[in-house]
Amino acid sequence: MPPPPSSTKALNAILPLITAGQAYEAHQKARTFASRYSKSGSYDVAIDVLYQSAMELFKAGHLGSGTDLSQFLIEVYELKNEKVGEESRARLTQLISLVGTEGTWRKTMIGGSIAWSAKHGTYATGDPGLHGFIGELFYKEQDFVAAEPHLIASGSRESAKTLANMLFTWSRNGAEPGTYASKGVIPYLLRGNILAARAFLSQFLSLLIGARPSVLATPSPVVINPAGSEAASPDELYLTTEPVLNFLQLAIRTCQRAKNPGVQAKQVQEMWVRLCGSYQSRRGLVAQPGYREALGEIGTLFFDLPPPRAAANNNALQDMMSSFLGGKPGGSGGPPKRTLDPPMQGITLD
Repeated sequence: MPPPPSSTKALNAILPLITAGQAYEAHQKARTFASRYSKSGSYDVAIDVLYQSAMELFKAGHLGSGTDLSQFLIEVYELKNEKVGEESRARLTQLISLVGTEGTWRKTMIGGSIAWSAKHGTYATGDPGLHGFIGELFYKEQDFVAAEPHLIASGSRESAKTLANMLFTWSRNGAEPGTYASKGVIPYLLRGNILAARAFLSQFLSLLIGARPSVLATPSPVVINPAGSEAASPDELYLTTEPVLNFLQLAIRTCQRAKNPGVQAKQVQEMWVRLCGSYQSRRGLVAQPGYREALGEIGTLFFDLPPPRAAANNNALQDMMSSFLGGKPGGSGGPPKRTLDPPMQGITLD
């Protein structure tokens, strides 16, 4: 019985060519070997050949050849019906980290990787782990516009904190804090991600209060859940001189009450309507059309309120980001998939 296929023979023929400066020959051999293995159903061997060859080509500075083999690797993922997992994701993040910023090579790789993860993972907007890695990468390079949609799409606590650090810096360390805080909180709520919204705003407020203590209207936070209530621990609200920051804190906590079995739907609907109406009556940022539309969609998502009439064919997240926040719309291919996280227990606003 013949031994199972191995990538060793192919790599022994390919990698020395790269070392010798024969990148074109190495690239062609890698494609030939990978095609042969994939046609015979030896997908894992083809993947290893492409991955190892692409890495070495990138390290040697041959970005076009490395990108071509990386795209071929994603094609083999498709043929194999490879699901998103730690190993399959790690290959792509490693290759993305090696390609560098020159030209459009990395953009091509990121687009292909996200598209594959959206098709073969559980998230319609792409794998959160991939988005988180890409967002962090752009953030470290100070490319805030490119980082923003990926950190939002990731939705992890870590990405939310990174987004807060980034937007605080972007806001010139606290100028227009309501505007920049909204750039994190509202998109997370539009995705039904309360945990990310809370993590973001907590980090943003911590940075802001540290830089501008005078932003606090009262020296101590307001305890929403007094000790001895059913809450596991008190929840604190920081009253500030910036109305939008106060609104965002209350908006998160009101959304958190939604879908909670212990709260009547009608009661929490009325709380949301009163909250939005109160702050929109003061004009300012919360009253602007794009913001109103986004809050209308949040009302539909969390409180089963009728959708805003003007939003029938719009993506509130993209419209809001582009209309009054000055950022590029996040994502592509239509509105993000919206689902609710399980409600956290013990949060009340009474």
